[in-house]
Amino acid sequence: MRLDGKVAVVTGAASGIGRAGAALFAAEGARVVAFDRDAAGLDETVGAITAQGGEAVAVVGDVGEAGDNEAAVGTAVSRFGGLDVMWANAGVAAPFRSITETAPEDFDRMMTVNARGPWLAARAAFGPLRERGGGSVVITASLSGLKGRADASAYQSSKGATVMLVRSLAREFGPHRIRVNSVCPLASETPMWATLMEGYMDPDVAAVEFAKVVPLGRLAYPDDVAKAALFLAGDDSSFISGVNLPVDGGSSA
Repeated sequence: MRLDGKVAVVTGAASGIGRAGAALFAAEGARVVAFDRDAAGLDETVGAITAQGGEAVAVVGDVGEAGDNEAAVGTAVSRFGGLDVMWANAGVAAPFRSITETAPEDFDRMMTVNARGPWLAARAAFGPLRERGGGSVVITASLSGLKGRADASAYQSSKGATVMLVRSLAREFGPHRIRVNSVCPLASETPMWATLMEGYMDPDVAAVEFAKVVPLGRLAYPDDVAKAALFLAGDDSSFISGVNLPVDGGSSA
């Protein structure tokens, strides 16, 4: 098992990619702190993990709040004895809109969750990871942080920030044997997909149309992203840091 004996915090673990990742990490031997603001969703995630014989605990909180990130990390330390992996996965989106049609409040929310959230998660994780003699920080960025499009300036600004956060922290954390990388998924059929398509196109129709321009012919599945994050979290990537890894079916080629 690739995370046997490890302790991981996964943010945004109540649904979608985060739920898939928390379950995969647990199946690979990690004890998991599942962190999200959705208490009911977290209960489902933790219940599914424990039903399969894994170990997980839920922490309800807001990734945009420093104290809540510290509480999640503190739970990992107090409940499981330390921290080896921080996956800052939580994210939000808004429907595709031009800049003049995008509310400033939507921009602020995306920057808070998508950029401030991973920064706070990494900040909270640094001390316990250093005490462990090293570890891994994985951030869920996006293909939207690597490639531009005309109607997603707020979302792309937030995800572009995470791309540079990875590069900066890889240099800052590296001397402490802490690796920092991101997964950059193509759109995935999660609850966020419906949000992106609101007022733009029927989500099911959009999935078919978007898939036509993906070399591998489909959108990402949550498990695709979770498996990439598992690779970056574990020892198989022990000499990889500062990488923003596209999980995009060849779309960035």
